[in-house]
Amino acid sequence: MIVEIITYKNILNKLGELVQNSPFKMEHIIRETGIKPATFYRKMKASSFTPDEALEIAKIISPKEAYLFELKESIRSAKEDYKAGRLTKHHDVIEEIKRELL
Repeated sequence: MIVEIITYKNILNKLGELVQNSPFKMEHIIRETGIKPATFYRKMKASSFTPDEALEIAKIISPKEAYLFELKESIRSAKEDYKAGRLTKHHDVIEEIKRELL
């Protein structure tokens, strides 16, 4: 557990640099996170983003990585559903879509 905490601290310490070097404007990142600008800059300077805030920032500055992660998680979840027998028949899915669209 100590290794994970140290790794997280190192990530927080580098997050400000990653944000500044990202191809996105700072205003965009701040707006997307929903953190007030003064608070964002203070947290960036102090490396004090919460884990949820750091994750949100990472998703913003690395959208391809975020998309691939979400896709892999979705596939993993689908495999677990399949193994557990949580399935829906094709016909039932089509009928549900028809009800929603019509």
